[in-house]
Amino acid sequence: MLVASMDTTATAKAYNRIASHWASEKFNHENGIHQHERALRFLTERGYAIDIGCGSSGRIIGLLLKHGFQTEGLDISSEMIALARKRHPDVTFHHADICQWEPLHTYSFISAWDSVWHVPLDQQEAMLRKLYAALAPSGVLITTTGGIIQPGDVTNPFLGEPLYTAAIGIPRFLQLLHESGCVCRHVEYDQWPERHVVIVAQRT
Repeated sequence: MLVASMDTTATAKAYNRIASHWASEKFNHENGIHQHERALRFLTERGYAIDIGCGSSGRIIGLLLKHGFQTEGLDISSEMIALARKRHPDVTFHHADICQWEPLHTYSFISAWDSVWHVPLDQQEAMLRKLYAALAPSGVLITTTGGIIQPGDVTNPFLGEPLYTAAIGIPRFLQLLHESGCVCRHVEYDQWPERHVVIVAQRT
């Protein structure tokens, strides 16, 4: 374990150096798809959708397009965005830090799969409130977080790069969800004993 760092610029640079991993055959392109299909069942309408931290694989973007959404992607890594655009040239991509980005409209579906846990711990609640507020009526958000009870952050190596991750803790995560006018539709430790938690929320 390395000392935690909250430098999002460093996170972007790290992902720039390893962006090709998610676009290659080494990566499991079915990762998260089953969970997304389940979350999509809660919807009755198809409007805008966005993949936050879309990465370079294009798998979630492709799924949302298949389901008829007007789809966008967002990522802090310029290399991730460049590879994503090659795969889906007609999709709107935002090269931005989610903490600084402001949505131009509301979304029927928001995916934040294995991405927003890179947001600095002291900015996570504001970021989550932003995502909940960006949901259209009855809109659904699927996100992943660390399956911990108390808030915490850490920096660990991945593919040779030091990557910072943080989580506000499951109790606070669910409390914030309800405070933001949403209901929890699903919570799952989907990779137990790894502390990887999937949460599906829906605006009431």
